[in-house]
Amino acid sequence: MGIQRKLGFLYRILGALGLAAAAAGLLLYSERVIETGKNAVVLCLELLIPSLFPFFIVSSLCISLGYADALGRVLGPVMRTLFRVNGRCAAAFVLGIAGGYPVGARTAIALYRSGACSRTEAERLLGFCNNSGPAFILGAVGAGMFGSARAGLWLYAAHVLASAVIGIGFRFYKYRDPPQPERRTDAPQQEPQRFSSAFVGAVTDAGAGVLRISAFVILFAVLTNLLFASGALSALAALIGRAGADMGLDAVRAEALLRGFLEVTTGLWSLAGASANLTAKLALAACMLGWAGLCVHCQVLTFLEGSGLAMKPYVVGKLLQAVLSACLIGLFSRLMPLPAETSSILTDRLSLLSGASFGSSLRTSLLGSLSFLWVGAVLSLQRVDRTKPERG
Repeated sequence: MGIQRKLGFLYRILGALGLAAAAAGLLLYSERVIETGKNAVVLCLELLIPSLFPFFIVSSLCISLGYADALGRVLGPVMRTLFRVNGRCAAAFVLGIAGGYPVGARTAIALYRSGACSRTEAERLLGFCNNSGPAFILGAVGAGMFGSARAGLWLYAAHVLASAVIGIGFRFYKYRDPPQPERRTDAPQQEPQRFSSAFVGAVTDAGAGVLRISAFVILFAVLTNLLFASGALSALAALIGRAGADMGLDAVRAEALLRGFLEVTTGLWSLAGASANLTAKLALAACMLGWAGLCVHCQVLTFLEGSGLAMKPYVVGKLLQAVLSACLIGLFSRLMPLPAETSSILTDRLSLLSGASFGSSLRTSLLGSLSFLWVGAVLSLQRVDRTKPERG
């Protein structure tokens, strides 16, 4: 007990010192903080909110209207064979690879809360369902940063393939547990809601969700900038660069990885200054996209609060995805070499990362989310038709 008290006291001291350092940084670098905060707000308004908000609504409607059940009937054999989860869990996997962070994790947690999957199944889903969306990887990263559609396809293929392979591995998570029932008996059983009430609830939940996510994005953007402005992370990057020199790691690449460890978009942005060939930069980008960043993990943590689900499977899954995605890029480069990179391609194209307008992001997101909702509605109607008694 004495050791626990000493550790608790130490944590309080470290927390107080950290808060004091943060306050000092806000005062010393106030202009830089304000500029970073403005850029983060613009990023949220023009890219994050319009791209995530429709998918959050669709994920809620998918569960409350019973579309997850209809989708589960179609994809159930695949989900059970590959990932050892019931068919309703397909909604988390499909939305996860289509909607971007943290739609997949949010859907998995919502499925668990509604009783559509067991705790073990939900924790398996968390290990592989929280992925970046195709619009961001193919557009902003592939075409925008690397100026190559094939580079974007490589990154997205590596990202999704790594997710699926890790999902297959997670089928052995708690393998000794007895087979799970199709629905949890300890959760309130919910019948499909009327569209009017389901829609109001989905919009309300989605609004609260994107506000929480935007707050974390702004916070981590400012925090990352403060840490580099103070020289703390720059010094750590130099140390990592010297330690990893034999593996081809330098201070610039280490700095990019540290930025990506905290916030994925900032890390990808910093690749413009990395001295590496195109394949190496793609491997670094794949690693960052697989890890997703502490900013995304904090977003997932807010959805996990009060659910009783463990965070460990999620963190382990993201670490594995980071490593496997980078390895897959190395494999792709041997099978399908990309043309040589021009020296200015990243610098010239990098401005496109922040050039997406609210309208274009919203149109892309609406198209994908409405398509998914339409598929769910069609499957649900087919289910209703099959259950209607025939008239004689």
